[in-house]
Amino acid sequence: MDIEAISGAATVALTSTILFLLVAKSWNALSRTVGSTPNFADSIMQEAAQRFRDELDRLSSSQATYLSGALVFIVLFVAAYILQAQDLFAGYPAWQLWLQMSFLALTALFAAWRLGRTILTRRQVRFVRDANVAVGHQLQQISTGANRVFHDVVTTAGVVDHVLVGQTGIYAVNVVARRAGKNGSAILRGNNLSFSNRQEQTPLVKITASTARLEKEICHLLGHKIRVRSVIAVPGWDIGEQANENHLLVNERTIAMLRGWKDQSDYLMNEDVDELQRDLTTRCRRR
Repeated sequence: MDIEAISGAATVALTSTILFLLVAKSWNALSRTVGSTPNFADSIMQEAAQRFRDELDRLSSSQATYLSGALVFIVLFVAAYILQAQDLFAGYPAWQLWLQMSFLALTALFAAWRLGRTILTRRQVRFVRDANVAVGHQLQQISTGANRVFHDVVTTAGVVDHVLVGQTGIYAVNVVARRAGKNGSAILRGNNLSFSNRQEQTPLVKITASTARLEKEICHLLGHKIRVRSVIAVPGWDIGEQANENHLLVNERTIAMLRGWKDQSDYLMNEDVDELQRDLTTRCRRR
């Protein structure tokens, strides 16, 4: 093994690749900052799973940058090796060259780890995005008449995935995205959600907190007590037992069931519906 040739070529390739990655990352950050405000901002609303769409775009850009960096490294390494870059380290003791190679190997392992983590995270975010889009589109289909659906509603206790507002009440729909197995079913017991092919339970503490905060903010806006009903959507799963009156458990196929989960005490006056929809429209504008 010609350690001088390999070390020289790898050093040239790695240095150039690092510079390439710095330029690419800086350009991506600048592009997101400069182009973050949409055209017609006053008329564009958040789409279903908007925050996951944005995160997926960011991860896709990062993944493309790392893959491009790997290609740049390979091309430059081969070119430098052919052009005899070993002259850069001619006369250096062998232990220094091996130390240099160890550093290059660690750097390559770190880059591979970052790329692998980005790919896995992107895969999961894509799944969560698709689950939210599926639920959001089904909500759009049942939001007829005076009903309107809003997406990614921010509260001081977290984000509510979807909010359906109409004369028959207000529904906070949160999505729990898990990959479903064959004939898998979801079960709701108390404030814990479990799945038939998984041992662990998923607590609904954050969902309960964001729904309660949304209810409090709406009550403050309207000036009187109003209930926000909590709906938990688990796309891809069959619905099993749900021993809890505080939440309704549905999937993307049965979400229309929420129209039957109502009480006359939750009905809203027309002026309340209009005021609440104006407030949510302001909150959910694309920024």
